[in-house]
Amino acid sequence: MEEPRRYGRRVFLATVAGGVSSLYWGKAAWDHVTGVVTPVANAVAPIFPSGWRIYTISGHMPTFDPATWRLDIGGLVEEQVSLTYDELRALPRVEQVSTFHCVTGWTVNNVRWGGVRLHDVLARARPQMSGHALRFVSMEVPYVDYLTIQQASLHDVMLAYEMDGQPLPREHGAPVRLIIPEMYGYKNVKWLQGIDVVPQAVNGYWEDLGYDRDAWVGRSNGYGT
Repeated sequence: MEEPRRYGRRVFLATVAGGVSSLYWGKAAWDHVTGVVTPVANAVAPIFPSGWRIYTISGHMPTFDPATWRLDIGGLVEEQVSLTYDELRALPRVEQVSTFHCVTGWTVNNVRWGGVRLHDVLARARPQMSGHALRFVSMEVPYVDYLTIQQASLHDVMLAYEMDGQPLPREHGAPVRLIIPEMYGYKNVKWLQGIDVVPQAVNGYWEDLGYDRDAWVGRSNGYGT
C-alpha cells in the first residue's frame, strides 16, 4: 500500500486561512488533501468573536452526561481510579490565566481556566516508578495524545472544567480538558475521559499525521523536527 503523503502546517494554514468562508469550501479543499489527513474534512469551524476556532476530527462534538461520565486513571498505577464529575470538582480547585496558541497561527489571550492540577488527580492512583509518560484519551475517538511525566509536571498544567468563570462549554471540551499553555492546542486534549500512565510517550493522533510530538510554542513548527 502506498505510504500516505504527509501535509504539514503550511498546507493546514492555507486551508483554514479563509475563516468563515471555509465552512463552504472546506470539505472540498480537505478532500484534495485527504485520504491522508482524514478525518479532518469536517474540522474547520467558524471564527468566534473571541478569536476561538473550533476543530473536530470526527465531524461532531461528544456529549457530556454528568450522571454517567467518568475520568478513568489507569495503566501503571497502584490503584485504578474512576472519578465522577462531582468527585473531580471536589479536588483542590485552582485558577490560572494563560494564552492559548493554535499551531495554525492564531492565539487567544488571557483565557481564565478553573480546574484541578494534574498531580492532584494522579495522586489518587499513585503512579508506579516504571511509568514515564501519560496517555490522554478523548471521548472523540480516536483522539489520543501523550506527555512525558516531566512535561506533565510543569507548574501550569491542569485539567480545566471551567473557562472564563463558566462551566467548560461543549465546544471547548466539556466536561474537562487538558491545559498545557507551553504547547500548541492539539496537545490540549478536549472531552477527556481517560488518563493512562504508560512506559513512554509515543505518537498521538496528530503526530501520526506528521506533527511534532513535543509541540512547544515558538520552538516547534508543528510539523516534523
